[in-house]
Parts: sequence; C-alpha cells; structure tokens
Amino acid sequence: MDATPMQSPDRDAMLAALERLVVTESPSLDKARCDACADQVSELFLERTGIRAVRHQRPERGDHLEIRAGSGADPIVLLCHHDTVWPSGTLVRLPYGVVGDRVSGPGSYDMKAGIVEAAFALAGSTPHRPVIVLSTSDEEIGSASSRGLIEATARGAVAVLVLEPAASGGAIKTARKGIADFVLEIEGRAAHAGVEPEKGISAVEELAHQVLALKALADPAQGTTINIGVVEGGTRPNVVAAHARAEIDVRFSRGAEAERVVAAIRGLQPRLGGATLRISGGVDRPPMERSSGTVRLAQLAQRLAGDLGFALTETSTGGGSDGNYTAALGVPTLDGLGPDGGGAHADAEHLLVDSWLRRTELLRLLIEAL
Repeated sequence: MDATPMQSPDRDAMLAALERLVVTESPSLDKARCDACADQVSELFLERTGIRAVRHQRPERGDHLEIRAGSGADPIVLLCHHDTVWPSGTLVRLPYGVVGDRVSGPGSYDMKAGIVEAAFALAGSTPHRPVIVLSTSDEEIGSASSRGLIEATARGAVAVLVLEPAASGGAIKTARKGIADFVLEIEGRAAHAGVEPEKGISAVEELAHQVLALKALADPAQGTTINIGVVEGGTRPNVVAAHARAEIDVRFSRGAEAERVVAAIRGLQPRLGGATLRISGGVDRPPMERSSGTVRLAQLAQRLAGDLGFALTETSTGGGSDGNYTAALGVPTLDGLGPDGGGAHADAEHLLVDSWLRRTELLRLLIEAL
C-alpha cells in the first residue's frame, strides 16, 4: 500500500502534553505519585481520542491503564509505562525544559514521550482492527504487578508495538537481552582473627571463590554476561567473617543460555568446608529474540519510514522492556518506536523533537498498515 502523505503532528500540543506528564513525578515505588501520573495519562487519552481508560488497580504499586479503541479479535497492542527511575524532587535539580530541538527532564525520554506519541498517533489514525494501549506503573522495577496484564492483553494480538525510546541515533530494537537476578548469601563461622583464626570459616573468602565461579559462567560470545554488582560481608577487621552476600545480574540473548546459567547458579557448591550457600532469585525477563514476525514488522516500519523521508535502522540492546514478555509469547514485537535522544536514567536524559514528530507519524501509519 502507498503511505498516506505525511501529516504534521501538533508540536506545541505534544510538548504541552509531555510537560504535564514530566512535571507529575512518578517514581516506581511511590504509589500515590504513580497514580497521579496515571490520572494525567487518562486525561491525555480522553482529550485526544475521546476514550476513557480502564483502570487496573493495584494495592501496593501504581495502577495500570488500558485504553481500548475498537472491539473484536486480533488487536494491535501499544506498550507504554508511566513510572520512572527518578526519586521525588528530582525536578528541582533537573527541571523540564525545551531548547531548540532538545527536550530534557526526568522521565521525558524514558518514556513519557512515548505515551504522548501513542495518544497523538492513535488520535490521528483510522485503524482497521482494535488497538489497545497499556500504560503500566512498574516497568522500571521488573513489572511484577503488570506482567499478567501485559501477557493476557498480548495473547492473540497481531503485533505489539513498544513505545520505549529509540536506541541512540534512532534505531528500532528487534532484540533485547533477558535478565535474571540472584542473591547469594553465605554463612561461615566467626572467630578471633588474631587468637584462633583456624576456628573460623570466612564467608568473605568463600564469596571470593564464588565470584570467580560465577564469572566463569559468562559467555560474551553468546551474549551472556554476569555482573556481581553488590558485595558485602564481615563485621570487623579482627573477626573472621561469618556472613557475606552478593547481588548478581545475568543477561542473556537466548533462552537456552538462560537455562544453562540459571541451572549452574542454582547448583553452586561451597569451596570451604563448613561454609553454606543460600541462593535466591531467577529469571525476571525472558529474552526478546529476533523472530521472523519481528523482522517483518521491522521491514514494514522501515518501508513506511522511507515513504516519510527518513531511514530507520535496527539494533539489539542489553536492556529489557515489557516487550520481552510479549516476544516470549511468540507475538511479533517491535521495540524502540519512541523518539531518538539519549541519557536514559542519567542527568543528561533528553529527546529530540523532530525525531519525535516523525515517529509519531510513523506510528500512525504502522497502526493503519497493520
């Protein structure tokens, strides 16, 4: 099909909508603030599309929103999240601002701009099948309270379009690594380090052995990395450490690698006689593997972008998103459809307005083409 001639999204209206969302701070662990941001998201979709959001209430985490346009089977699902990594009060230090083509502010790029993009694209489109937008409140902390909703909504969808920001430079994301998190706790035996060290069992020494064993499980050539990011143990320099603890981050590109590494970590054995290990945790997000369905979606997006006059490349990333869950169900999933920019989770967070406007029009055309 020939693409519809490019329309010009309302730059000022989009910026005003984004400012409303950004100044409504929404740390993932702050239910009240996340719910206040959900109110703003609901109002935005009601204003732009006339659709009232269905609110999925959660007792401890922020509520999730479902905006459903049309009815019937085989929907298109748009995934967004309105929580951010930023603590309350960050706006005092990093205020919302627009300078030329650059918008800055906590949560602007990751990913409140994607929510605005979804609202404006849906308002301007004439879809041939139902479109369901989900905006969740806990993506930045693993989506424990929203995963069931995401998976139930995505089952039977023809496609899932994820409004996470683009990779720096504007590439869409056709693959993401999966994530597993573990906590390793070690019990040894305390003793006086000067008087009778032989009676102790050092949990810190045991931890050193385990760190090397964990690192040996990594296989970067296969996309599998292991990071022991937090370690702690012991009480005083003159006491043989009775306790130690490590927090472990595992990333993997393929499900088979996840199975291998998870089994190996759960099977770790102590190296020092008398030491004991306790291992908790597991896979948080399965990998988003580059499937044939995702490739077809990417090719469609690239063709439509070309019709609009810009090139669209694809890439993979080590970070996870809610698209990992839908891709693992076998649903064609295309990620990184939000704006170009950079600095996610950092003080330099920003998005580029021209990219945002182009990708809003691209999203509209994708919805119609599907």
